[in-house]
Amino acid sequence: MKNNIVEKENAVVIVVAVKKEDNIERKKEEINRLCYSADLNVVDNFYQKVKDFNKRTVIGSGKVDEIKEYIASCDEIIDVVIVDYPLTGSQMKNLADEFRTKVIDRVGLIIDIFARGAKSREAKLQVKLAQDLYLLPRLSQMQGTSGRFGSAGVGMRGPGETKLELNRRILEREMDNLKSQIEKIKTQRQSTRRERLKSNLPKIALVGYTNSGKSSLLNTLVKESIYADDKFFATLDTTTRKLYLGEGKYSVLTDTVGFISDLPHQLVDAFSSTLEEATDADLLLHVVDVSLDKNIDGKKEYEINMAVTEKLLNELGATKNRIVILNKCDLLDKPIEIKENQILLSAKKGQGLNRLLEMIKNRLNLQ
Repeated sequence: MKNNIVEKENAVVIVVAVKKEDNIERKKEEINRLCYSADLNVVDNFYQKVKDFNKRTVIGSGKVDEIKEYIASCDEIIDVVIVDYPLTGSQMKNLADEFRTKVIDRVGLIIDIFARGAKSREAKLQVKLAQDLYLLPRLSQMQGTSGRFGSAGVGMRGPGETKLELNRRILEREMDNLKSQIEKIKTQRQSTRRERLKSNLPKIALVGYTNSGKSSLLNTLVKESIYADDKFFATLDTTTRKLYLGEGKYSVLTDTVGFISDLPHQLVDAFSSTLEEATDADLLLHVVDVSLDKNIDGKKEYEINMAVTEKLLNELGATKNRIVILNKCDLLDKPIEIKENQILLSAKKGQGLNRLLEMIKNRLNLQ
């Protein structure tokens, strides 16, 4: 019998802190969750606060030697090194030469997770465009890197498998074609949106940090079983459903792609048509995983995630008409302070749903 079980790649993670406000522990936890979402087995973590920036390898030569020695003596075979920092093509190549293994940066890892999660034709086109946008400026500097250290696994998969032998002209032509196809889908989406506008149904968008429980809340509100998982970026495809608000009143509810700290601009550019759902909404339901209540530099982790999401929403020009849903409240050990536009809720247990529907009707002036 053929064994279909795919062994996980072993990874070493390097956390790089370059800003004063960077918190090593938060960065480590987040990059490890990203690795988990990419089905990587993290063997060990290294970190460095960079003071004297090394243009060749980002991290200092002493740290490079320490990690190189660890990889050489490790009982496990290290398949990939994940660097929690956006690398240039030459930096990636230099580190790969030093470690004698594949090197992927934070941006490449997130794009890889998006590639795994893309299901619809639109999502696949958007991810492929993001891959090309990421690859284009690194093309000449990365030539031959994947060939020496394997051309499969993390960073090398998805709707369009990464091919470093592509030349710039072919890549640019492919990007033009992808943009054209995405624009056609965008036009179709706008047509569907116009039809929704004719129905006079108010538009609500679910937004929030990745893995905050948006898809689970959508399922609970519309009583469906759309795919949801406890991983970063488990769902990428925009899902729109009719939401019954009671007393004969309805709205249109749309789930959107999750946000994350330092969301790669390639993904923001590629998924701009999807993110329009948030900018066109009459009301935003900002879903927050309130169970992330660890103190980080004087703030709760969920408060930091909230701030990241709010900053991105404001940059997108989204409506200020927002309800903050403090989700997963069933996991809290002690009471927390609730502000005027916030509500405690558990999408998993259905706690707080009736109160949420009342708040939605009030914000949409449907009372």
